[in-house]
Amino acid sequence: MTLDLIVRNCALHGEPVLMDIACAAGRIVEVAPAIEAKAAREVDAGGNLVTPPFVDSHFHMDATLSMGMPRLNRDGTLLEGIRIWGELKPDLTAEGIKARAMKLISWAVARGNLAIRTHVDTTDPSLMAVDVLLAVRDEMKDVVDIQLVAFPQDGLLRSRNGMGLMRAALDRGVDVVGGIPHFERTMDEGRESVRLLCELASERGLMVDMHCDESDDPLSRHIEALTFEAQRLGLHGRVTGSHLTSMHSMDNYYVSKLLPLMAEARVNCVCNPLVNMNLQGRHDTYPKRRGLMRVPELMAHGVNVSLGHDDVMDPWYPMGTHDMLEVAHMGAHALHMTGVEQQEALFDAVTVNGARTLGLTGYGLAPGCHADMVVLQAASKMEALRLRPARLHVIRRGRVIASTPEVAASVDLGNGPMRVDFR
Repeated sequence: MTLDLIVRNCALHGEPVLMDIACAAGRIVEVAPAIEAKAAREVDAGGNLVTPPFVDSHFHMDATLSMGMPRLNRDGTLLEGIRIWGELKPDLTAEGIKARAMKLISWAVARGNLAIRTHVDTTDPSLMAVDVLLAVRDEMKDVVDIQLVAFPQDGLLRSRNGMGLMRAALDRGVDVVGGIPHFERTMDEGRESVRLLCELASERGLMVDMHCDESDDPLSRHIEALTFEAQRLGLHGRVTGSHLTSMHSMDNYYVSKLLPLMAEARVNCVCNPLVNMNLQGRHDTYPKRRGLMRVPELMAHGVNVSLGHDDVMDPWYPMGTHDMLEVAHMGAHALHMTGVEQQEALFDAVTVNGARTLGLTGYGLAPGCHADMVVLQAASKMEALRLRPARLHVIRRGRVIASTPEVAASVDLGNGPMRVDFR
C-alpha cells in the first residue's frame, strides 16, 4: 500500500506513549507507535496533541461578517439583532453572502474547524441565501463538511408562506429541518410549529435542529414539546434543541422531570456560551442571570451536549474569530466546568459530541476513519483549553490544508533573551 501521509510522534488522549498515524486514500490505515513505513509526506507532531477536527454545531453563515450593515446593535439584545437582520435582508446580494461565507470558512479551516452546521434563513421569499449556501456547501465539500438547517428566522407561523418556503428549501437540498418556536406569536403557536416541523422531518427522513427557548422566561418550555415529538415520532437521536437558555431560569423540580425525558428521547443539545452570555440576562439589573442551558446536569443524565459559536461579527455578536476552543474556554468559566473531567468534557463538546450531533460518519482517529485531524501546540486537552494554541497543522483527507508556525515569545529579564512558549 502506498501511504500518502504519516503524522509521527502524536500525543493522543488516553494513550501512554507517542503514536504515529498512517493515512492512505483519504483514510487512516494504522495508528501505532513508530510505524515502519514511508509516505509521500511526513509530519512530525513533536509530542503535541493530535485530535479529530473541531465541529461547530451551531452557526449562521448567511449573516456572518455583516456587522454594521445597515447599523450596529447598540443595545446588544437578541430582538434588536433580529430587527437589524430584517432591515438588512432586502439589501443582501448573492455575491456579498458568498464572499463573507468564504472568508469565514478560511478562518474556520485555519483553526481546525472542518465541520459546520449552519442555519440559513428561509423566510426570504427568494431563498437567495439558501441557494448561495447550497452552492458554497458543494464547492467546499473537499475542504469542510457544511450541513445546512432550514431556519424560519421570522417564525414559521408568523411568516407569510412559512411552511411553503420551508418545504421549498428542503426540496433544493437543505439537510436539516429548523424552527424557532419561542419567536412565534403565542406559546400555542410555538408548540404547533414544533409539531408541524417534526412531522415534516419524519415524513422526509431528516434531522431536526430548533432554536428553542432562547429566552430568560422560565415558562418558555418548547423543549418539552420538542422532546415529546421526538419520542412520539421515533426521531430518537435525530433531534437537537439549540440554546435552551430558559433552562437557566426554570425551577429545579420541573427540570428534574424534564432531563430524564430528554435523555429517553435521545435529544441532542447545543449550548452557545459566547453569544448567549452576551445576549441573555439583558432585562436583569442585579443579580444578572448567565442564561445558559444546564450543561453539567444534561451531561450527567447522558444527554449528548455539543457547543456552537453561533455568530461571528453580525447583528447579534460583534466579536469572534470562529475559534471553537474560545467557545469551550468561555464554557469552562460560565458553566462552572473547570474540573479536570469537566474540561475534558468541554473539549469533547467541540469535537466528538459535535460529530454525534451532526451525524457525521468516519469521524475519529481510528483505522478506517477519514484522515482528518488537527495538530495543536499543546500536550493535552486541558492545556489546549487553557492556551487556545496554534493549530500547527490542519489535515483533511490526508492532505495538509493549513499550517501555523509555533507560537513563542523571546523575553529578556536582564540576563539575555530566553524563549517562552507558555507551556
